Amino acid sequence: MWFTKSIDETLNELNVNPESGLTGAEAEARQKSFGPNRLESKKKKSILQIFISQLNDWLIYVLFAAVIITFIMAEYIDSVIILLVILINAAIGVFQEVKAGLAIDALKQLSVPKALVKRDSHVSEISSVDLVPGDIVILEAGRVVPADLRLIEAVNLQTEESALTGESLPVTKDAAAVHTDSATPLGDRNNQAFMSSTVTYGRGTGIAVATAMDTEVGKIAHLIGNEAESKTPLEKRLNELGKMLGKIAVAVCVFIFVLSWLQGRNLGEMFLTAVSLAVASIPEGLAAIVAVVLSIGVTAMSRKNAIIRKLPAVETLGSVNIICSDKTGTLTHNKMTVTQVYTSEGLYDLEKDGTDAASDTVKFAATAMILCSDATLQDGEATGDPTEVALLALGDSIGIDRTHLAHITSRKDEKGFDSDRKMMSVLVRTEDDYKVFSKGALGSLKKLVTHVWANGKSREITDDDLQSFSEAARQMSDLALRTLAVAYKPANSGTGQEEMEKDLVLLGLVGMMDPARDEVKPSIKTAKEAGIKTVMITGDHRNTALAIAKDLDIATGSAQVITGPEIEKLTGDELEAMVDNYSVFARVSPEHKVRIVHALKAKGNIVSMTGDGVNDAPSLQAADIGVAMGITGTDVAKGAADMILTDDNFSTIVKAIEQGRNIYNNIRKSVIFLLTCNLGEVVLMVAALLAGWPSPLIATQLLWINLLTDTLPAIALGMDKGDPEVMKEKPRPVDESFFSDGAGKSAVIGGIFIGLITTFGYWYGYHELGYMPWDDQVPDEVVKNARTLAFMILVCSQLFYSLGMRNRKKLLFKSGIFGNKYLIGAIGLGLLLQVMVIFIPALRDAFKLHMLDARGWIMAVALGLLPLVALEISKIIRHLKK
Repeated sequence: MWFTKSIDETLNELNVNPESGLTGAEAEARQKSFGPNRLESKKKKSILQIFISQLNDWLIYVLFAAVIITFIMAEYIDSVIILLVILINAAIGVFQEVKAGLAIDALKQLSVPKALVKRDSHVSEISSVDLVPGDIVILEAGRVVPADLRLIEAVNLQTEESALTGESLPVTKDAAAVHTDSATPLGDRNNQAFMSSTVTYGRGTGIAVATAMDTEVGKIAHLIGNEAESKTPLEKRLNELGKMLGKIAVAVCVFIFVLSWLQGRNLGEMFLTAVSLAVASIPEGLAAIVAVVLSIGVTAMSRKNAIIRKLPAVETLGSVNIICSDKTGTLTHNKMTVTQVYTSEGLYDLEKDGTDAASDTVKFAATAMILCSDATLQDGEATGDPTEVALLALGDSIGIDRTHLAHITSRKDEKGFDSDRKMMSVLVRTEDDYKVFSKGALGSLKKLVTHVWANGKSREITDDDLQSFSEAARQMSDLALRTLAVAYKPANSGTGQEEMEKDLVLLGLVGMMDPARDEVKPSIKTAKEAGIKTVMITGDHRNTALAIAKDLDIATGSAQVITGPEIEKLTGDELEAMVDNYSVFARVSPEHKVRIVHALKAKGNIVSMTGDGVNDAPSLQAADIGVAMGITGTDVAKGAADMILTDDNFSTIVKAIEQGRNIYNNIRKSVIFLLTCNLGEVVLMVAALLAGWPSPLIATQLLWINLLTDTLPAIALGMDKGDPEVMKEKPRPVDESFFSDGAGKSAVIGGIFIGLITTFGYWYGYHELGYMPWDDQVPDEVVKNARTLAFMILVCSQLFYSLGMRNRKKLLFKSGIFGNKYLIGAIGLGLLLQVMVIFIPALRDAFKLHMLDARGWIMAVALGLLPLVALEISKIIRHLKK
């Protein structure tokens, strides 16, 4: 029980030096011994279980009954064909489910939390899966605790453990505590931090004492590992659509069976035909196809640096019309560089004056900022806030030996950064005394300073001094520089947190630049063309924010800028009425972000919001699409987000929206294609039977057509590259139906047309050999010829029609006949299999078909092309009407 052991006992037992951490070799050895630091998830279904689940459907049960009936009727070939179709359909379903599962698993791996670990005397960020007992883990606000830790340092450290203990308030940690009672409750073990809890405040260091299923959360892993599989709203809508169409199809088939009975037809044959038509006309593959298209799409998005954590986000992306973006790191490089330092001696410009010209006062200010920093910078690798990393780089550039500085100083206490105070302070022991160093916004420090450092000593500060520093900050802001002030005060070992930020001595002010990313400006233009407004939200000064916003064409003047303090003066209704007038929100706190999101949503906007901090979680959850930063983002922000950017780049959001629009369009294409084809089959059967003709297709033929056209072409349409001009369209209304913008009308007309031309082809099959469908005593070969022609026309028309479905607005030659290699392959394979069924005698006899003559083949191809030609003509007519 690690909470009963002291820090030294824990270190000795796990054989690790806290200063250097484990060696790489030792960590690798322990990884082999303890395994990956991953909770066991719900046991996956086996291939056999998935296969059996594909057969668990009432329509399949009816088909099995059809197999038995045909066998009893001595129609052995029919029974074998129906059974094969059932098994092949199930196999395709297994492939689709496994494919979707593998893609989702890959996405889960991409969003595994990271851990800051000290190994080989070097701090680096690794996947929490690679953590082993004995690892020295560094904790900071916003991090998820990656394993059970025995704390060895805790500075104002608080963690949120409600998932484990039920305690809603954060727990304050004390590394020095040792609990002698082995029955100490989990919530009282304040010398430990537990896996999956969140650091809400302060910082600390701990040694990993338990990983994976040995952790406290591992002991109750069944609460986490048995999450119910939920469907996206899109999949739910399609399931409902499928059920509705199923009821309609069954009603049609019952009608056909009753009509056949009244017409005195062979009831055994018509029962099989009716059941087969039910199976063929119900798009039972819709849900599986959507799952595959979604999983393939989000996997492709992950390769483009956008990880979708919640599948409904894919649907919502196409409706986004406002992107609220942080400035730092998202619109800019997030690589701050200090370019100016202002002290009582005046302005020091690193670019103009050179790094060798730094005075002692400048070096004192830089040293103060280094000591008041939690970042690390070693051998070009940095961790921590980019602002603090820039301060370390400033020290290096002007000749401060940070290694020596670390040896002669040690931090004894700190008052962490707070978004309300906008500053942080530390108590540092130097070689001969104690000092407090404070850094933060100049506006915050001005209220606390009583002296200024000038000519190597402290003197009382004057109004002129304060005015000079304020003017310097304003000039830096006009140059789009971010400003940060620093102060200090002599102290002693007994200086408490309440005394730290009183009577400070102002040392200096730095200005740093984070230039806009080169690719952001074109992305903002693309978003604008797509009807998407870009809004900048930043904690920076109004002038700094406006300078970047002008450069990126987000704003044109100061009238489009509002600040946090100005927002606070507005009521909810006032903000809602005015929010659309602003493109830049400066000097805002996380609380302001939530108000901005609510105001924008209240105006009917679909809002995407970026964030990276612990306090950004509420605004990420409030937005329609919460976007967390993958590099600088805290685990809390990532957990609250719908999407994670692995490159922290605004351009990736725009690309994700484009991809999301195309994924939705691809799914829509597949749905409309399936409904069109299935309607064509129903129209053919109903038209022929109402006319009193023999059934145009028998059960096995219907099932074969269903196999060819309801799988490969539909999935191939879902894997289309998408329309490169999709970002020239306006955002899709969030409640838009699949059948909007004429799609439903197109499906109905297309299905009826396919059904009618196939009916004509069926009639021609009789006419070609000198008979009519209504004639008595028609030879079997004539009936087979007519059915074969209908069989070929129906397959050809559906396969060719899929080409035109790639883009409902663009003509085929513009979107590219060979633009979708998967679709070309699906059409080619479908035609090959269809021809094989007719040319191979055994298969031809099994399906009761007839070898077509030259005229028959020409008629099959010509009529098969007609629906595609009609679709292209309708596109031209629609274009001419606009």
